[in-house]
This record gives sequence, structure tokens and C-alpha cells, in this order.
Amino acid sequence: MLTIAIAKGRMQQDALALLARAGARVGAEALASRRLAVEDESGGYRFVFVKPADVPVYVEHGIADCGVVGRDVLLESEADVLQPLDLRINRCRIAVAAREGGRGGRPGVLHVATKYPRVAAAHFGARGVPVEIIELSGSVELAPVLGLADCIVDLVETGRTLAENGLRVVETITESTGRLVVNRASYQLKAEAVGRLVRELSRVLADGAEVTGAGGGAGA
Repeated sequence: MLTIAIAKGRMQQDALALLARAGARVGAEALASRRLAVEDESGGYRFVFVKPADVPVYVEHGIADCGVVGRDVLLESEADVLQPLDLRINRCRIAVAAREGGRGGRPGVLHVATKYPRVAAAHFGARGVPVEIIELSGSVELAPVLGLADCIVDLVETGRTLAENGLRVVETITESTGRLVVNRASYQLKAEAVGRLVRELSRVLADGAEVTGAGGGAGA
């Protein structure tokens, strides 16, 4: 049996729909329960539902053989996991956004509010821009509005939330989609089962059964 960690929230529905098309289907009764670990109808898979940031942790440490999570989470976590498939679900982007008038009038160091401190630091560091990273866990759009930061780095889907708060995207750092990740040891020790899952998901994607969802995280 393969254990698959699924990111709870906005990616969960699309991930389960894609996996169901690949033959790993969870019954309606199990999904309707409050259980955080359920088996699929074939008995070949066990799904555990965890916070997005925890998916790479569970997979890297071998608690889960595989996982489905956004590329944004993987970039921030820098987890040592394999990424055999881009599942093409929950497409969005990590972007720099600032107030309509610009990035702010503060001289010197750029103050950046974000849920992605590693991604933000690497992005501005590569450009030689001195920054102070202000790590927030939610509502980063408020930071420039209230004067806490000059700009933000956040996950953006439609840009509607940004616009409603007087912000605009000034630069896209990278694209993000849902990815299948695999534990390195499981890739070897459970090669047949992992290979079967990868083949079935690849078949579904090749057939054009892409699931269009509401975004890979709390995007703006």
C-alpha cells in the first residue's frame, strides 16, 4: 500500500479528482467523514490529509510515500524529495506586488512582507537588492496598505484581492502548479507501486483530464 499525503484546502478536491481518474478513488462516505487518513476503494492507497506546508515534511521523512502539493510550498521548504510529475492543477504564480503608486518611498532597504521568506530572499538576493524580509502568516496584502512593507511576495491567482487592496503585480517570480512528490527511499523500495501511480497519472494528463481549480493556496 502506498501512503499519499494530500494538501488540505483548495488543492485537495482537484488532487482527489485527478487521483480518482488514475484509479485511486475514495468513497463519498469516507470523504464526508472527519477522518484525516482514509483508504481508497481498491485498498492500494491510503490518503492522509495535512496542511500544505507539512506535505514535504511527511514525504521527506518517509511517513508518506508520495504527496500532492503546490510548487510554491516545495520551493519554500527546499525538501529533499523527488518530483516526477507536474499535475497541472491549481495553476497560479508567486509574484511581487506593490501599491499602485510604486513600491514605496522608503530609501535604502526594501521592506518585503511575505509567507515565502526563502523564495523572497533568494529572488531579491539574486538581483542584488537589499531587503528586510517581514514574515507574515496571513493577509500579507495589508502590509503595504498599513505601511509595514514596501511590497509583498505572495501567491497570486486572479489578482482580484490585490486590486481590491490597491495593489498590483510588478513582477512574476515563478509559476506554481500542483506536483506529485515521492520519497527517495519509497521510489526504490516500492518501485512497482510508485511506477504504476506515475504511469496512471501520466495517462490521465495525456488524455487531457486536467482539473482546473481555485488556486494552489491562499492566493490573491
